Amino acid sequence: MKKITVFDGIDKNDIDKIINVFEARKMTFKKEATIATNIHNINLIGILLEGSANIVRYEVNGNRNITEKLNQNDLFGEIFTSDSSNEISVIATSFCEVLFIDYDKLVSNEKKSSIYQNKLMDNILQLLSLKIVYMNERIEVLTQRTTRDKLLTYFNISTRNKSSKTFTLPFSFTDLADFLSVDRSAMTREIKHLKTEGFIIINNKTITLLY
Repeated sequence: MKKITVFDGIDKNDIDKIINVFEARKMTFKKEATIATNIHNINLIGILLEGSANIVRYEVNGNRNITEKLNQNDLFGEIFTSDSSNEISVIATSFCEVLFIDYDKLVSNEKKSSIYQNKLMDNILQLLSLKIVYMNERIEVLTQRTTRDKLLTYFNISTRNKSSKTFTLPFSFTDLADFLSVDRSAMTREIKHLKTEGFIIINNKTITLLY
């Protein structure tokens, strides 16, 4: 599947014009910095121009769950409209450059915006539709009853999306446990069992399925 970006179909020379038209802001963040939260950033759309980040949900009991891994050109903004009482944050996992666009300006009817508005909105809608597919896959993983089943389901989805039996984990193993909402020690034991039983080959963060 072709990777869609928010600027697809827009000439590179016009991107700076778009930034000016919508009064967008470019910001940079160091690794482990908080890029945005659902508490302090309202009505914004974020575009990750460079780097990688995690969307993290903090539960009232102190547990941390990673809900999504963001890479270059990925879009985030749905966290800002969340009515959850729990804090949801975007945390940089490397140096990041982010473009923030005010949603109200994006949907404005002002004539100066109309040149770029339709294409941008079309790209954003396509990206949001891909997010729905992603969230359905995540639900498929989280509804599994055991750590083993969560791992196998996640591995299956990861290889299916790449059309290959081999893939590289986008997370550290600690972050993978938070993403799967499982205990890290239990997950590590289960991965060892899967390797011993001949289900997988694992080399650092590269995993090959043998089934």
